[in-house]
Order: sequence, then structure tokens, then C-alpha cells
Amino acid sequence: MRILLKIVVGAIAVFLASHLVSGIEVESWKAALFASIALSIINLIVRPVIKVLTLPITILTLGLFSFVINTFMFWMASFFVDGFEVEGFVAAFLGALIMTVANWILGWFTD
Repeated sequence: MRILLKIVVGAIAVFLASHLVSGIEVESWKAALFASIALSIINLIVRPVIKVLTLPITILTLGLFSFVINTFMFWMASFFVDGFEVEGFVAAFLGALIMTVANWILGWFTD
């Protein structure tokens, strides 16, 4: 149930990001839902590998490099989902920031 809730909140966050950030385009709720699912899968499979490979940089930047990792994951999801476009680093960064805040709020209420 928690996974489903996380995907729905992620879809809402993606849709919200498309309205708040120029450079993020979502054609429909369906595309936002698939983008959220893609982000969940990418974070499950790719993120652990990227975190291990970039651990020295993350330590040197006191964890701030994790924002760059989140940005890359958000941008990567746009390659797998039709109807979800992210144009540029700044748009991906802001979209990832919105997703992070949404997941943080969800965790705050469900934990």
C-alpha cells in the first residue's frame, strides 16, 4: 500500500513540477503516473550503483552531490516515458527538488 501511495504522490509531484517549472512538460496524468513509476524503478535499480560510484564526491561535498544524483535520476526518467520531457539541468534539478520535498512530506506523514 505504501508503494502505491508513494507512486501516486510522485505522479502528483511530477504534474506539479510541470506547472511550476518551465522546461518540464507532462502531456497527461497518465504520463505523470508512468514518470513516477519510472522514477521508482530507476531509484530502485540505478541509484544504489550511482551512489556507490560517487561516494567520494558525495563525502567531499558533505552530501550535496546527492542533489546532482537526484537530478540525473529525474532527467533519466524522461528518456523512458513518452509524454514526459525534461529540458536542461536547471529544470531537472528543480523537478528533482519538488520530488524530494513531496517524498519528504509523505515520509513525515506515513512514518
